Amino acid sequence: MRGRKMADPNSRIENMRDMAPAERLAAVVRAAGLSDAEAHTLGGVDTLPVARADGMIENVVGKFELPLGIATNFTVNGKDYLIPMAVEEPSVVAAASYMARIARGCGGFLTSSDDPVMRAQIQVLRPRDPHGAKHRLLAARDELIERANARDTVLIGLGGGCRDIEVHLFEDTPAGAMVVLHLLVDVRDAMGANTVNTMAETLAPRVAEIARGEVRLRILSNLADLRLVRARVEIPPEALATGSLRGEDVVQGMVEACALAIVDPYRAATHNKGIMNGIDPVVVATGNDWRAIEAGAHAYAARNGRYTSLTRWEQSAAGALVGTLEMPMALGLVGGATKTHPAAQAAIRLLRVGSARELAEVTAAVGLAQNMAALRALATEGIQKGHMTLHARNIAILAGAEGDEIDRVAKAIAAAGEVGVERAAAELAALRGKP
Repeated sequence: MRGRKMADPNSRIENMRDMAPAERLAAVVRAAGLSDAEAHTLGGVDTLPVARADGMIENVVGKFELPLGIATNFTVNGKDYLIPMAVEEPSVVAAASYMARIARGCGGFLTSSDDPVMRAQIQVLRPRDPHGAKHRLLAARDELIERANARDTVLIGLGGGCRDIEVHLFEDTPAGAMVVLHLLVDVRDAMGANTVNTMAETLAPRVAEIARGEVRLRILSNLADLRLVRARVEIPPEALATGSLRGEDVVQGMVEACALAIVDPYRAATHNKGIMNGIDPVVVATGNDWRAIEAGAHAYAARNGRYTSLTRWEQSAAGALVGTLEMPMALGLVGGATKTHPAAQAAIRLLRVGSARELAEVTAAVGLAQNMAALRALATEGIQKGHMTLHARNIAILAGAEGDEIDRVAKAIAAAGEVGVERAAAELAALRGKP
């Protein structure tokens, strides 16, 4: 990302699934032009010293690890990306890579995003004249913006800062009438929590004075609805054909599957979880706050009073499948674990993103790819066949398989259609020559 100039990567790595972990790492390092030190960090061997972990959170006793996989084949806005994904669930990385391979032959994913504007809320309780308080705060707009920006001159120098204010009035709450001032702050390449919280706390006494009330909360909102990211993909039906199913039938099935998520919150919850299956692993791998992304996504999905799908899948006039995703995405490249965790730093270098907005756009493309994979499976063979085939490796490990035994046992139980520990144990015993 910064430092030495590296050639653009090629996200298409042939036969990666059949390689051993060390071979995959070497292939990724070659494709991305990473250094030996960066390769070692991505390999995850003693990447995070306990002493550094102890400085990151409280009461540290050790480290907790997740598998780190690399999704391949991604082309976003004409640029190739290798995607680091920290996740425990089988099929996630494989599904994202497969859909990205289909999409790259059709122009890849197209994305866009808004400026990185975050909200801070200042809650004013018990104003004697709530409507008057609202008007007084709006009249003091320029003063409040100036005071906020005086608190962070570094951000101003980077082109960010407080851009505007909003005032929301709630006349009937369990705590009585309240006025809530929103600071709208361009946080540039930060996630923004510390920046906007500091501004809110700085302004709180003056806001209380103007509103003639008592300030209570002074904190950011994770519903980053001014910091939206959008991703789109368009796939001709012939690229989606599978087995005996025509591409046109697959398109129709995917559109119909999405329709249920649009109207039914029970389906929408699982549908959106599938989107987050792609997004969360990238957020975790880059050291960002996945809880904030989850909270913002689900709040945005319910913004009109009913929880619904974050994606839309439609059929174009030419018969192509068109998928779109729009959601908040408050990611950062500075501050927090993105700067303190060596593996997060290596993941960001692997991604080669130049801004928080670019990181958000690539992450959204992964979410759309993951949703595309789930809907395609649901519209064709069902979700379990492919998932259980990949889950077979976990079952083989539970049965005691080690090394190259894992793949051999997994393939055997998947081919038999009996992905269970008992069958895996029998296959392992046969493999080892035991009765």
